[in-house]
Amino acid sequence: MKSQLTILSESMDQKIKVLLEIQEYNRKQEEAFKNGEADLDSFDEAVEEKGKLIEKLTRLDDGFEALYEGISKELSENRNQYATEIKELQNKIARVTELGTSIQAQEARNKKLIEEYFRGARAGVRQNRQSSKAAYDYYKSMSGVTLSSSRYMDQKK
Repeated sequence: MKSQLTILSESMDQKIKVLLEIQEYNRKQEEAFKNGEADLDSFDEAVEEKGKLIEKLTRLDDGFEALYEGISKELSENRNQYATEIKELQNKIARVTELGTSIQAQEARNKKLIEEYFRGARAGVRQNRQSSKAAYDYYKSMSGVTLSSSRYMDQKK
């Protein structure tokens, strides 16, 4: 039973490590979109690495849950005997929850940064399109004007 509790504890340690790595990649994503400029290569790299870490986190969760289901009955029956290990696991679970909440907040901030960047990029594209259309319309209207038309205006006086 002690070895199974040790495995659960190590699983939580690994999960904490993975969550800290995800936080670091979130910081890299935030840096990629700071100041209204974007480093899309850095952003893509962070997204790819975070995907791998999330898969690892899922595997850790599945393993933890499977092991915990196997020992939960004995743990509840012998709670006093394993009080120290249970308390340690509870502290690690609280840390995992805290990190999860922090990551969600980072993700929300990053989403807002990305949306602002793309909103600005769309506005720039729209402005360029309008400028191009205005220049084309001007060119089109001026190409129909001949030099002789100004001469006719002068003669009417």
